[in-house]
This record gives sequence, structure tokens and C-alpha cells, in this order.
Amino acid sequence: MDYQYDTDFWAGNSARKLWDDIVPGVPRKTLPYKLTKEAIYKLCKATGDMNPLYIDEEYARTTKWEGIIAPPSIHVLLMFSCTPNDDWMRSPGTINASQSWTYNVPARPGDVITLQARALDKFIKGDRLFAVHDNVFFNQKNEVICSGRGWTIRPE
Repeated sequence: MDYQYDTDFWAGNSARKLWDDIVPGVPRKTLPYKLTKEAIYKLCKATGDMNPLYIDEEYARTTKWEGIIAPPSIHVLLMFSCTPNDDWMRSPGTINASQSWTYNVPARPGDVITLQARALDKFIKGDRLFAVHDNVFFNQKNEVICSGRGWTIRPE
């Protein structure tokens, strides 16, 4: 199985699901993603979080984790890595209005990550379209890495 993903997040924009396509309770289509040290390093560099636990194998082996782990912000990378280009969460103009995450076990290089995700609700308030959604990321052992609930303001 190929775990590569498209890095052009605007690709397929015209095929993205719109407001009318969001059906609360229906699972979103997701893709498995194999996490690499390189992906963790790029995320750390992009966010400025250069904690040696995330990037230095020699140091990380001396900790209780016994090796490199991903930072909690990994859910941002995973949200895009585990969804196809036509996913409604990728729509340009989407605004993150709120989110809450719980972290259970750390993601590690070599983990094959899967996502279970769905819209919980959608509603209109004033002239804005909102979607409430939940996301749960699992590793190959079926352990929950992290889970979250968010609100997004949707483009039309």
C-alpha cells in the first residue's frame, strides 16, 4: 500500500464537497498515512518546536518514550495527510472557529495512522455556515493517538 499523499492541498478544489454535501453522522472518507521522521522534523521546523524529544533520536532514546515521538501539534499534519483532496475540511475559505483535543499515546515514526471523522452538526448563525465535527486518530495497534472536536466556519 502506498502511504504517500499529495502535497498540493489546492489540487482538486473544484471537486471538494460543499455545505450541502455535509451530512451529520456520516463518516468522512479517510486514508491511512505512514508517519516518518522527516515529516515530524518538517512539522517541528515549521512550528519552531525543536524539542530534542521530537528530532534527536539519541536523546529521545534516553527518555521514558525510548525514541522519537511526534509533538501534540501532529494532528494538524494528520488532518491533511489522512483525508483525500475532495474532503470538505480542505475547502479554501474554511475558518477554524474552535477546537479541543485530547492526547492519549504519542505518534511515532513508522506508525500507520488512520482517522475516523464525521460531521456532528451543521447550522447557520447569522450569515455564517458552521460545521461541528469530531476526529479520532489511531495507530496500527488501534490505540487512540488523539481525538478532537472542532467548529469550522464554512465557505459557501
